[in-house]
This record gives sequence, C-alpha cells and structure tokens, in this order.
Amino acid sequence: MTAHPAPNARTDQNRNADTPTDPQIAARQKWMSVLARTSRARLEAQWSENHSSENWTHLREPQIGMVMVRARAGGTGQRFNLGEMTVTRCAVTLSDGTVGHSYVKGRDRIQAQYAALFDAVMLRDGSASDFIETLATEQAAAKRDHARKVAATKVDFFTLVRGDD
Repeated sequence: MTAHPAPNARTDQNRNADTPTDPQIAARQKWMSVLARTSRARLEAQWSENHSSENWTHLREPQIGMVMVRARAGGTGQRFNLGEMTVTRCAVTLSDGTVGHSYVKGRDRIQAQYAALFDAVMLRDGSASDFIETLATEQAAAKRDHARKVAATKVDFFTLVRGDD
C-alpha cells in the first residue's frame, strides 16, 4: 500500500481563492465589486428613482470595522500583509425574504446600506442589471483612462555598460 501525502489545504485554498468555478458566484462577485466602488450619491439616486417603494429591513445594521489587506510581492509572488483598512458592512432583507450583503471601503454606512439593497434586488430578480452594467462600463473606462495617464509618465531606467570593469 502506497502512502500519499495529505493535500496542503492552505495551498489549495489560496490557489482557488481568485478563480470562482460557479458562474453565479462569479456574477455576484462582479456586481458586488461594482457596487462597492460606486459612490453613495449614485446608489442613492438610482434607488430613489427605481426602487423607492421597496420594503426592506436591516438584518445587520451597517457596522464599521477593520480588515487586513493582503498583497503579492511583484503582483505574482508570495502573499504578505500590506496593512489595515476601514470597511463598512451591512445586511438587509427585502419584504420577500431575499437577503443582500455588502462590504464597502471606508466609513459610509449609507453607501453600504444601498449596496446591500442592490445586492438583494439582483439576487431576487436581477432588475438592477442594466444599472450595474452601466456602472461597470463607466468604471472600466475610468480605469483605462487612469492607466493611460500613468503610462504617459512612465520612466524607463536602464544601466549603461561602461568599459571599465
């Protein structure tokens, strides 16, 4: 009988953490990411315009806390703890029992509340999908614009080989 080493659960967990296999999970991660980066004013205006008659309650009132931000050396190396940041989380329940959650950076309780409300609406019937897609397109354009501006100021450093060893 051959003994097989036990799988390294920590390595397996880290390997799969960034690649969801379920399309529903991937879709929810996308819209929650978009909502987390959307301003309070934009979320509030959209909710007032299209969902103001919706009945809901807090499952968990907005709470402010800290999380550890992790990074990778060189973007691909080993993970390390970069530092802490403030986040606000919230959970809401729509009148039909659908539960929405959110985590947003910073201390804006109202932004977290609206993000959770939109998460619940998306889980229930997807009625905010056009709004989410518009936000995602705008955020992608802003990211490309920022990358273009950063690339314009890039400096390439190089070493000249001199004849004296």
